Amino acid sequence: MAYDQLVDIKDLIAEIEDHLTEDNFADVAGRVNTLKPARVIKIFERLGHRRRAIVYRLLDKDLALEVFEGLSPVLQSDLVDALQERDTVDLFANMAPDDRVWLLDELPASVASKLLRGLEPGERDQTAVLLGYPEDSIGRRMSPRFITLRPWHTVAEAMERVHERLEEAETIYYLPVIDTGRRVVGAVSLRQLISGEDSQRVEEFMEHTGTAEVSEDAENVARRTAQRGTFALSVVDHEERLVGIFTLDDAVRILEHEESEDVSRQGGVEPLRRPYLSTPVSRLVRSRITWLLVLAIGATLTVQVLSVFEETLEQVTVLALFVPLLIGTGGNTGNQAATTVTRALALHDIEPRDIFRVLTRELRAGFMLGLLLGGLGFIITALVFEFEVGLVIGLTLLAVCSVAASVGGIMPLIARAINVDPAVFSNPFISTFVDATGLIIYFMIARAILQI
Repeated sequence: MAYDQLVDIKDLIAEIEDHLTEDNFADVAGRVNTLKPARVIKIFERLGHRRRAIVYRLLDKDLALEVFEGLSPVLQSDLVDALQERDTVDLFANMAPDDRVWLLDELPASVASKLLRGLEPGERDQTAVLLGYPEDSIGRRMSPRFITLRPWHTVAEAMERVHERLEEAETIYYLPVIDTGRRVVGAVSLRQLISGEDSQRVEEFMEHTGTAEVSEDAENVARRTAQRGTFALSVVDHEERLVGIFTLDDAVRILEHEESEDVSRQGGVEPLRRPYLSTPVSRLVRSRITWLLVLAIGATLTVQVLSVFEETLEQVTVLALFVPLLIGTGGNTGNQAATTVTRALALHDIEPRDIFRVLTRELRAGFMLGLLLGGLGFIITALVFEFEVGLVIGLTLLAVCSVAASVGGIMPLIARAINVDPAVFSNPFISTFVDATGLIIYFMIARAILQI
């Protein structure tokens, strides 16, 4: 095992930062240039903005390109901002067209235009074509670099074609097969070609694979590609002609980005879109403050409800003890339902038209959870306090769980129906809504049973 694999990443970073503090740039260069690209990327994700640029300039040219391509688009944008113009132009020119688009989406328009103008005409045209597609479409994420075969090609002819165009292809493990009208009729893998006889024709072992339409949503196509487990998927235009391929590694990249975004918003924060340790504290604050303000304003509903039922609390002070329990249980129940339904939406297990089926299922699930929790709450509260108080708590838990699960289940579906991110409609807003609604249910039941 290589020495750099035995050294903990934290020790590597500490060693590099010590050298940088003492301006020992030769030692930094000697150390980082012995590392694998993946290790250097891990180090970059933990270094500050300025030090990352310094270390990058000390990398050997080949290693520098590999590291740059492996960074997230946001960190690539940071590096572009920090590096000299000549370095930036060279890096940009060596990127694949689809990777350039990822980076251009993160750059200011003036910088993006300057970089595009610095490309050779052919590279600029390929990149411009991808930029012409809608932002969330698969056309913007596909690669225009691929090798096509024809059904009548022999294995020998196909292998010769692969050898001739090896350097210009995104991948050689997925080879689309097209007819005279450039329509996809199947695909073959390099493995199939190698195992075939020279005289065999491609049509003898090509497989009929699905395609993606160029304007389809990128996340949907990424999930379809990942589920199939194929190396790539052909992308066609409105007339079914092949225009690009979408590779599995790009599918994983998109899904990681979407999952990170959904998890962040379900937790009430905006996605950082960069590694945590390389994110400035000011960016952390900005990602959280908006949601905290929204939730704080929403929490005033809860305060308003408490003020309306202030007399009820004064007459039976024991009711105040259970407020945190009830609103916490309701919020958690709603969040569980929302998370489950949001995930099912992402996997296309359900669609907005299934809203009434989801509502029925979540109402039943919430009712059963309420029976279990309410029964337990009734027994414990009745033993410790009074029978009537226990009955209030039990019935409230039953009602709150039923309402919370129902609301949590349908809100992501409503969000999808009005073209809003379901994660935005999920946990933070559901918690606020259920808190206020739960308290109203609680005090109405208390007034009815305790006659106050």
